Amino acid sequence: MSEARHGIDDLLMLMAVLRDPEQGCPWDLKQDWDSIVPHTLEEAYEVADAIERRAFDELPGELGDLLFQVVYYSQFAREEKRFDFHDVVHTLTAKMVRRHPHVFPDGTLASRRPAGVSAEQVETRQVNSRWESLKAEERAGRTEASVSVLDDVPRTLPALSRAAKLSKRAARVGFDWPDATGVIDKIREELDEVEQALAEGDHRHAAEEVGDLLFAVTNLARTLKADPEQCLRETNAKFERRFRHVEAALAERGMTTRDVDLDTMEGYWQQAKRLEAATTDTSGHSESTSGGDRP
Repeated sequence: MSEARHGIDDLLMLMAVLRDPEQGCPWDLKQDWDSIVPHTLEEAYEVADAIERRAFDELPGELGDLLFQVVYYSQFAREEKRFDFHDVVHTLTAKMVRRHPHVFPDGTLASRRPAGVSAEQVETRQVNSRWESLKAEERAGRTEASVSVLDDVPRTLPALSRAAKLSKRAARVGFDWPDATGVIDKIREELDEVEQALAEGDHRHAAEEVGDLLFAVTNLARTLKADPEQCLRETNAKFERRFRHVEAALAERGMTTRDVDLDTMEGYWQQAKRLEAATTDTSGHSESTSGGDRP
């Protein structure tokens, strides 16, 4: 006999019991808004990692862990009589319906595009413009004294991702280079400034200029419609794969990286690159490329 499947109400009950002052879990009772944030970020990265590894058998569990974070915050809010999980669901659904008038023309979840009009027939530029306009209206409706196009870009995003979003927002109001050539010139300019600071022996200034250099490179990725965070993740994986080849090749000869010089390691590194190139030629495709994201 198969076990009955749990639903969202079971999950909400579970959280309420975990946080029950008399019957709950001591660890869960100690948590608050701030203490859970690091866990939320970690769970999001674990979802991304499972997807990148195509470990789809692990994904339900990882997505569940991420959902559990939302339930956690909703429970905190419920205890403080601010809102609850159902308010989160309602707010999200209403916002997405409002932001997709090309899908829900009457502004209701039940409404649909006229029959015979496909998604491909909807003008992409108009959709993106409408999306940004709606988001701007939402920002303007908030209670902060000043409203900026940079509002609601989370400070907790990884630095590369946040740099891309900040520059993307600025670009939408015209603060941008006309093409990739201007960004490349900026990268060269920032690199020159790093070299100048190093020549002057000012390492603190050099580190600041490295930050400017990274920001400029992030803009180049954005100009190419690539996600800089994903670009770097793929390069990290490529570096790890090649360096592990170096270690394995040396181990076959009874050596480690401590036993050889840089030239020897470089030779095996180049060997790893050649092997990858041969594999790519045989399979007919290269490493995956990153795509765009929602604004």
